[in-house]
Amino acid sequence: MSADIRIYLTDRQGKHHELIAPTDMQMNLMEICKAYELPVEGTCGGMALCASCQCYVESAHELPERSEDEEAMLSEAFHVKDNSRLGCQILLTPELDGLEIILAPEEN
Repeated sequence: MSADIRIYLTDRQGKHHELIAPTDMQMNLMEICKAYELPVEGTCGGMALCASCQCYVESAHELPERSEDEEAMLSEAFHVKDNSRLGCQILLTPELDGLEIILAPEEN
């Protein structure tokens, strides 16, 4: 049985979006953003090798620890904050229902 979750996203222009995301397809946050045609490049294809899917987690959801690869990429990225994560490293699970995120600015 499919369990969809809601993700509340604020894009780079400050516009709010409510995303409905399936949890039974092994998708990550970057992929659902791309499915909604939001401005998330995902240049590396979800391998934590770029930061084009960086976002700020605004809600108090419990997320898995950052991997070494994610930590390394964020250490080289622009606009990093304490709540920065790479969307490609956040697997969509039922526990993330109501997740609130803001897309990080582009790396100009």
